Amino acid sequence: MKTYRFRNAAVALLVLLVGTASAFAAGVPETRKTGPVHNEYAGPIAKYVFVFIGDGMGLPQVSGTEILAGAMKYSSPNAPRTLTFTQFPAQGITTTHDATSFIPDSASTGTSIASGHKTLSGVVGMDTTKTRSYTSIAQQAKAKGMKVGVVSSVSIEHATPAAFYASVPSRGMMYEIALQLVDSGFDYFGGGSVTDPDGKRSKMENKPGNVFDLARRNGYTVTTSREEFNRLRPGAGKVWAVTEKPADAMAMLYELDRPADTLSLADFTQKGIELLDNPNGFFLVVEGGKIDWACHANDALSAIRDVQAFDEAVRRAVAFAQRRPDETLIVVTGDHECGGMTIGFAGTGYNSNTTLLLNQKISYVAFDAELAAFKKQYPRASAEQVFPLINEHFGFAAADGGRGMDLSDYEKQLLTAAFAETMKDPKARTGGEQAKILYGGYEPLTVTLTHILNNKAGIGWTSYSHTGIPVPTYAMGLGQDLFDGYYDNTDIYRKLAAVMGVENLAD
Repeated sequence: MKTYRFRNAAVALLVLLVGTASAFAAGVPETRKTGPVHNEYAGPIAKYVFVFIGDGMGLPQVSGTEILAGAMKYSSPNAPRTLTFTQFPAQGITTTHDATSFIPDSASTGTSIASGHKTLSGVVGMDTTKTRSYTSIAQQAKAKGMKVGVVSSVSIEHATPAAFYASVPSRGMMYEIALQLVDSGFDYFGGGSVTDPDGKRSKMENKPGNVFDLARRNGYTVTTSREEFNRLRPGAGKVWAVTEKPADAMAMLYELDRPADTLSLADFTQKGIELLDNPNGFFLVVEGGKIDWACHANDALSAIRDVQAFDEAVRRAVAFAQRRPDETLIVVTGDHECGGMTIGFAGTGYNSNTTLLLNQKISYVAFDAELAAFKKQYPRASAEQVFPLINEHFGFAAADGGRGMDLSDYEKQLLTAAFAETMKDPKARTGGEQAKILYGGYEPLTVTLTHILNNKAGIGWTSYSHTGIPVPTYAMGLGQDLFDGYYDNTDIYRKLAAVMGVENLAD
C-alpha cells in the first residue's frame, strides 16, 4: 500500500511538473500558486512598514553568513551565530519564477514583490506586453498619505529599487528610470548614485537635463557628502542622499572594502527612519543589492559581509519597532538566489572551514583594480611575480613555499592558466565553453582565486547567474502570521496590501 501511494504521488508530481513546464514554454504567465495561501487580514492597520530585500539572498547566503559569524565568535564551525532577521517570529518560503522562466531577474522579481504581478525578465513595473504599467505598494502608500523612502546599496535606479517607483519596458533605460524617480514625489532616496545622470546612453529625444538638477528643481535636497548627510534633520523635506564614494557602477562600496568613516547601508536606513517618521506613518524599502553582485562573481566573503551589513540595517528597523510594536511591520526577503551557492564542496566532502575565507582582505572588484595596476607596471610578468599580491590579499603561499595557505598542484595549475588569461588583452582571451564555465566573464585570475578559497572553506558555486530555488521570507510585527508558510513572491504584495489597509490591485 505504501509503495502504491508513493507511485501515485510521484505520478502526480510528474504531471504537475510537466504541466507547469508546458505553461512556461507556451508563455503563459503564472500569477498565483495553487493551494491555501492566506492573504486575508482583519487586525490593526500597520502604520510603519519596512520591506528589506536581500538581492540574490537565498538560504545558502543566510546560512553561510551565520556559519562564519559563529565560527568567528565561538571558534567553532558548529555554533552558527544567528542574524537579527532569522530570529523573526514568522518565517516562510517564497517562490521566485517570472512569467516565462523559473530563473528570474531582479526586474521581474522586484515587480512581483512591489505590485503582485508576474512579468518578463528585464521589465520593470509593467506587464508582459510592456504596454500596461502597474501601481506599486510604495505608490499606494504615498497616495494614502504615508511618507515613502527607497534605499539601495547599488545604484538607486537599478531594477529592484526601481520596481517601487518606476515603470519601463527595459531595466536598461536607466536615465528614464531616474527621471521617474525625480517625479515620484517620494520623500527619501538613499544609497547608491545613478549610472547615467545626463542620459548619454539613452535613446530618448529631448532629454530634460541632468537628473540631480531636475531633482533639486522638484524640491529635493541632494546630498553627496557625509557632512551634508549628517546635517539632515526631520523636516528637511524631500531628500536624495547619495553615497559619498560611488564605486563600481555607481554603487556603494562593498562592505568588505568600506572604510569605517564611510556611510553604510545601516546609516542610510537610520536616516530614512528619522526623516520619514511622522503621524501618518511611512513605508521604507531597503535593498542589499551587492549581495547579488558578489554572488554573480562567486565571491563568498564579499557576499557574506554584505549580508551582515544588510542585517545591521534590519537591526535599525527592529530598534524602531521596539518603540512602536503595535504599529509596525518588518518584512525581510530575497528577490531570488544568485550563484547557486552551496555549503559543501566535492573536494572537502563532509568537512568545512569557513574561517579560511578571512584570508581574503578585499573584494573581487578591489582586487581587479590591484591587478590592473600590476599589469600596467609589469606587462610581461610571470606567475611567480604576482604571488606576493595574491598572498597579501588572499593568503595563499607563494610558489617558493612562503607563508600562507598551501596550494595543491592542481590549484597551482588553475592559477597559472588563469594568470595567463588575465595578462592577455581581453579581446585576445581564450573563449569557448570551458572559459565560460571557468571564468564566467570575470577577471580570470580573480574569480579563480575566489573559487579556490571558497572551495577550501567548503563553499561551492554552480552558476554566475541567478537560480530558480525558492528564497526565505521573514516577518515581525502586525500581520506577521501572514508571512508563515509557502507562497509565491506575488503574495508578498497581497499580504502587505492587506496589513497596510490599501486596495489589492493584483487580483
